[in-house]
Amino acid sequence: MKTLLTGAAGFIALHVAERLLDAGNEVVGVDNLNAYYDVSLKEARLARLLPRKGFRFERQDLSDREGMAALFARERFEKVVHLGAQPGVRHSLDAPFDYVESNLTGHLTVLEGCRRTGVAHLVYASSSSVYGLNATPFRASDRTDHPVSLYGATKKANEVMTHAYAHLFGVPATGLRFFTVYGPWGRPDMATMKFTRAILAGDPIDVYGHGEMKRDFTYVGDIADSVVALLDRAPEADPAWTPDGGDPAASSAPHRVFNIGNGEPVLLTEFIRTLEELLGRKANLVLREMQPGDLVETSSDTEPLARLLGAAPHTPLAVGLARFVAWYREYYRV
Repeated sequence: MKTLLTGAAGFIALHVAERLLDAGNEVVGVDNLNAYYDVSLKEARLARLLPRKGFRFERQDLSDREGMAALFARERFEKVVHLGAQPGVRHSLDAPFDYVESNLTGHLTVLEGCRRTGVAHLVYASSSSVYGLNATPFRASDRTDHPVSLYGATKKANEVMTHAYAHLFGVPATGLRFFTVYGPWGRPDMATMKFTRAILAGDPIDVYGHGEMKRDFTYVGDIADSVVALLDRAPEADPAWTPDGGDPAASSAPHRVFNIGNGEPVLLTEFIRTLEELLGRKANLVLREMQPGDLVETSSDTEPLARLLGAAPHTPLAVGLARFVAWYREYYRV
């Protein structure tokens, strides 16, 4: 199977690529290697993949219409895993146009490529940020009309755009709402990396929401396993579905949406305490007010995913954090 993997130098994409390659698939990775965070970390991830049989990399910006169209026409991918995007709630407050170019135009070039070349299944990354003001637990069947960040709004737009292509052109697509992903090779701007760096350095840690925020921390291996398992389960059109009584996560078009989360929200302070135990150091916490765009709690209902796959992947927090800490110490030579 030849698969396009966008955002190939990214955190989640590394783990997805390794699993696809382990199964003997051909993977063509694309990434623009932008400087949103440390490019050397992105290059180190790629360095793990480039020697692997079946992997090729092309430096390509998703918002480049001509370049993406040529890539799809030349390669004729069977399936697409679309993880490339501009991430981060904080950054979307300061650089909103980055999200339009990457998350909207970039998503559209992927949809067009799938449409024009008859891709058998598109699996793409959405986010728990689409739930916005919804009450927890977040269910894929919930309406998602009130995002509280531009980042969340662009991910909601991705779902709506993809549904339109599934309806109009029959593009089979599955959207995955990821919940607070952590693990080895994580992004430096994410909580796990930031907290670990601060604890080891003895620096203060800003804990927003006075430590009362909860997050559904999800191990990256569980995300990758789910993505790969779903690639072989392309949704089919359901002619019996109606907008009046049908599940909003399903459709009469070949488009479905799932949560991928741990299903057990954890207080941010508890998460930090687990890191303290693994690192053998105490954290210097500074409690602060909530920030704009933040959610008080995220909590995923993963029952629909479990029904489809037989079980929803579930790595306990202490196990996943231990793996992360072991990687962190090795990679940063701490």
